[in-house]
Amino acid sequence: MSVSKEDDARIVSINGSIVQVKGLSSYRMGEITYVGEERLIGEVIVIDRDIATIQVYEPVEGLRINDPIYPTGKSLTAELGPGLLSNIFDGIQRPLDRIKQISESDFIKKGVRTNALDRQKKWQFKPNKEIEKGDIIHGGDILGEVKETETIVSKILAPPAFSGELFELQEKGDYTVTEPILLAKNNSGEKKELSLMQEWPVRIARPFSTKLPVSEPLITGQRIIDMFFPVAKGGTAAIPGGFGTGKTILMHQKSKWSNANVVIYIGCGERGNEMTNVLREFPKLIDPYTDNPLMARTILVANVSNMPVAAREASIYMGITMAEYYRDQGYAVLLTADSTSRWAEALREISGQLAELPVEEGFPAYLGTRLANFYERAGKVIPIGSPYREGSINITAAVSPPGGDFSEPVTANTKRFVKTFWGLDPTLANRKHFPSINWLNSYSGYVSEIEEWALESGLEDWGRYRQEMMKLLMKDEELQHIVELIGSKALPSNEQLILLIADIIKSGFLQQNAFHPVDTFCPMDKQMKMMKLMLLFYRRADILVNNGCPISLITSLKSVQILKRMKEDVGNEDLIQMNKIEDYIHSEMEELGSRYGHGI
Repeated sequence: MSVSKEDDARIVSINGSIVQVKGLSSYRMGEITYVGEERLIGEVIVIDRDIATIQVYEPVEGLRINDPIYPTGKSLTAELGPGLLSNIFDGIQRPLDRIKQISESDFIKKGVRTNALDRQKKWQFKPNKEIEKGDIIHGGDILGEVKETETIVSKILAPPAFSGELFELQEKGDYTVTEPILLAKNNSGEKKELSLMQEWPVRIARPFSTKLPVSEPLITGQRIIDMFFPVAKGGTAAIPGGFGTGKTILMHQKSKWSNANVVIYIGCGERGNEMTNVLREFPKLIDPYTDNPLMARTILVANVSNMPVAAREASIYMGITMAEYYRDQGYAVLLTADSTSRWAEALREISGQLAELPVEEGFPAYLGTRLANFYERAGKVIPIGSPYREGSINITAAVSPPGGDFSEPVTANTKRFVKTFWGLDPTLANRKHFPSINWLNSYSGYVSEIEEWALESGLEDWGRYRQEMMKLLMKDEELQHIVELIGSKALPSNEQLILLIADIIKSGFLQQNAFHPVDTFCPMDKQMKMMKLMLLFYRRADILVNNGCPISLITSLKSVQILKRMKEDVGNEDLIQMNKIEDYIHSEMEELGSRYGHGI
């Protein structure tokens, strides 16, 4: 990045992470500048005649009035190319391992500048044999590929705005990200070189050809999500919840076990110890879909709460830009942001420093617009360029409403833009029921699309099982109000049975142990079989109860405990054991049925 000092550009005021500068002759909105003698990274966010306001992405201690400014002439951009996966960046795409080497410390030294992509490492490039000399290359065309990790083959794309006649394409070989792999001539005959790397301004969404309707679920291995409140590949979801309700663990689980091709996890303003857990855990995990290290398809962006608040916004846009790059290659990408509330708080703080007129709870008036711009970059699309391919971005964001108040501005605005809402319940969390997703105030806007996918995928009972279980849980909620007044024994036997089966569903299906080696991830086949067995138990028990069988005998059946424990006792691939449980349920019910003089 070129830097030039302007002798008359000087700091005239400092207010937190906001500095005002007078004397820049060629500044523009969004331009990256280096501030002060330590050359802290900043971005121009307001221009008022001859005064430019810059938000600084690093600690501003030590800055003084009249310190110089160094313009770069460039916007905040992301470097896109091989080497992003398996990496850990800060909020402005500086790799943390490289920063540590430069700083020679565990703490980030102010003014550290380093490239996001390693300029020395060589990648084996395989050219696209379908293109030849004389072909017209357009933006988004696949020029070749690089095996970036054990899991992901990175497609090398022509930059979106590029167009030119192919003059030379390099043969298969090893290249750094800056070495030319293609030479083309534009309409004026000027020669242009392309390398494995490209840059893109993070605040501008990358273009695509067509937006497609979502058609398949993002499978997470979390039963309450996959079966009750699913989210589609290319969809949007929010996880709101107060302190201690398990937002971060649920975000980790979704990032670890989803069937997305690429996962980008943004720790946006969360506590450092939570991000430390991510940095320690993820490199040790094995991807259940490929048996390769999970980090082989993962990018981590670490921007914790003790870093400057201005960098939180940058980390959100940096993450979504990297997600769009892999989407354009034809991959399904999961972007996880934890949490957008911290981003909104940063917007509020910066807005206050700018003396902007606040609205509800001090947030800026453009809060809803910023959230909408972020969520609208999700979706399933046909990228530009050839050959034809489809890619998607799923955005899942945690929201941290103070006191768990879902009516506060960030949560309320988020609900306007997401189609899946997993509301976390402190009452469930206090009972150690995790994930603490409340099945009564959560919803999914993708149920009809997932039902169509399930029918085509041999899971035709998915919608029926889901509907039956939801009806039982809603009926249980109605009965619980009566139980609080008169006790469960005053209810008729068929209603007591509903309480029993609801308890089995809640403890044996909806509750899931993120730290259990088996229960942490539950494949779809096992989920479907678990639902089938629980509903089988209910139907047969309902017949018995209606024929006079005491509810106490149903409650004492061994099948009750088996159904509650099978999530941990039965291996994820052990369908034979699941069939044995089904046979056992039938045998217990038949024994009871014979005692009451009717065969069932």
